[in-house]
Amino acid sequence: MPTRPLSVVVTRRLPEAVETRLKELFDVTLRDPDTRMSRDELLAAMRGADVLVPCITDQIDAAMLAQAGEQLKLIANYGAGVDHLDIGTARQRGILVSNTPGVMTEDTADMTIALILTVLRRIPEGMTVMQSGDWQGWAPTAFMGGRVAGRRLGILGMGRIGQAVARRARAFGMQVHYHNRRRVRPEVEAELEATYWESLDQMVARMDVISVNCPHTPATFHLINARRLKLMKATAVIVNTSRGEVIDENALTRALRSGEIAGAGLDVFEERASVNPRLRALPNVVLLPHMGSATVEGRIEMGEKVIINIKTFADGHRPPDLVVPGML
Repeated sequence: MPTRPLSVVVTRRLPEAVETRLKELFDVTLRDPDTRMSRDELLAAMRGADVLVPCITDQIDAAMLAQAGEQLKLIANYGAGVDHLDIGTARQRGILVSNTPGVMTEDTADMTIALILTVLRRIPEGMTVMQSGDWQGWAPTAFMGGRVAGRRLGILGMGRIGQAVARRARAFGMQVHYHNRRRVRPEVEAELEATYWESLDQMVARMDVISVNCPHTPATFHLINARRLKLMKATAVIVNTSRGEVIDENALTRALRSGEIAGAGLDVFEERASVNPRLRALPNVVLLPHMGSATVEGRIEMGEKVIINIKTFADGHRPPDLVVPGML
């Protein structure tokens, strides 16, 4: 007798190819329209589904997990970051959690370099003048930015994405430095020609560009705070394509407004979709709506990983991208 297909609830719209394949394999409830689920809607999904497919916009805490149905056995997260999920409580309740690591590495690294170039070369200011029709023609001292080649780049977090950023930075002639909770292997350091700093304070004080590429954990919350921003050179810039919570956004705003640092490029924010209006008003800040991994290829590959994790679980095996508390 054929077994019942797993009941799967997807909390947001995914690429059409991903949704179609999910429909072919499982008993899937898709999200339409593409709006963020309310807490009550998430709870209803968790009470009825065998598998939940959430994403970064879905905050799932211990109280919600306590109300989940007994049949919920897998949370197959659409995304690599899992700081919006209470992994420890899920494991205690016998709910496995998987994610989609690796597939967004190259895309996020591309966006990191794009932000570095955009901030240093003052591209938004040039675009604003052209789009407003105010350009009066070329002038020797107009829109002078900074040369990328030769600058020191300090990477905070030398994981997959940090290393991909380092490779690109080397191609632009930047000098790569990094701080990580563990030093990378000697052969990786040699390949990237990277200098390791055990002290984040010492690295921050010497860099021309800081790139935040570490995950958000309790240990990295406000790792870039007011004190460390004051250590940075006045000519330095900072970019963040990781998680907004790693930077104290109010302190960053004050540092930018006072001229303590020269500029910033942010793809993520401390309050997620709520952006500090004082940041938006600054000409030396580039703000993007969390576009770091937003490529057609990347989003489809993320969906493929979700499908593999669910299918492997359905076949009675451990999902290949299982998240465990010790990894965080």
